[in-house]
Amino acid sequence: MGLRIQTNLPSISAQRVMDIQQRRLEHSTQALASGSRIVHAGDDAAGLAISEHLRGQIRGTAMARQNAFNAVSAIQVSEGGLNEISNIMVRLRELGIQAASDTVGDQERTFIQNESKNLVEEADRIANTTQFGTKKLLDGSGGVQEYHVGAYGGEENRIKFSLSSDARASTLGIDGIDMSDKSGARDALSVVDKGLDKVGVLRANFGAIQSRLESTVSNLDVQYENISAANSRIRDVDVAKESSEIASASVLQNAAVSVLAQANQQPNMALKLVQNL
Repeated sequence: MGLRIQTNLPSISAQRVMDIQQRRLEHSTQALASGSRIVHAGDDAAGLAISEHLRGQIRGTAMARQNAFNAVSAIQVSEGGLNEISNIMVRLRELGIQAASDTVGDQERTFIQNESKNLVEEADRIANTTQFGTKKLLDGSGGVQEYHVGAYGGEENRIKFSLSSDARASTLGIDGIDMSDKSGARDALSVVDKGLDKVGVLRANFGAIQSRLESTVSNLDVQYENISAANSRIRDVDVAKESSEIASASVLQNAAVSVLAQANQQPNMALKLVQNL
């Protein structure tokens, strides 16, 4: 190829190669800085679409897991209140047995009745005030609760549970017990036993839904792990590869700069020929 002054083809070629290496260097730098191998949509259009879908699923699964944890917490608060009510009723039964015996007199039964009255009032107070946030749990006003425990909006992603758990003294039948005499104390034993049965049923229901929710959390943990791994394989940067790309692009870019410097000297050679005329 002859010497030319107006068009320096070697310089144009060197500039093109240098631009390619510059883009490689910039892409690898951005990938390492962001932690994502897909810097622009054009890098992997299909992979980006899949990754964005997986990212939404990951975030949804994390929130569903949090919902399940909160539901477990609410159940635990409810069961804790029932546990204390159950303890109170066991004490009432103990007092009833004590008052049903002639080893105590009328005055002692008055004291027993006073304690039992206060215990019943406390059990009723616990039932009326046990709540999670602003939601009452043991006064029968809870209704059917829905816990969203999935990453999507279908009905299969919801768990329904009836929170119509009424542990008030009137519902348990202990609000009218009277241990001021032997007959009343003996009648109270039967009432308290029935109340304990009702509390046991409520606690069993809470235990069943808590067990289900714990299984839900375990499943969500597995989903979160596997989906995160899938998204990582698609989107996360390979540090070793991009580091090699930076090293390679840097070397080739420096070489292109050297070649460009040489190419820019070629018009001077032609100029020297003209000057010798």
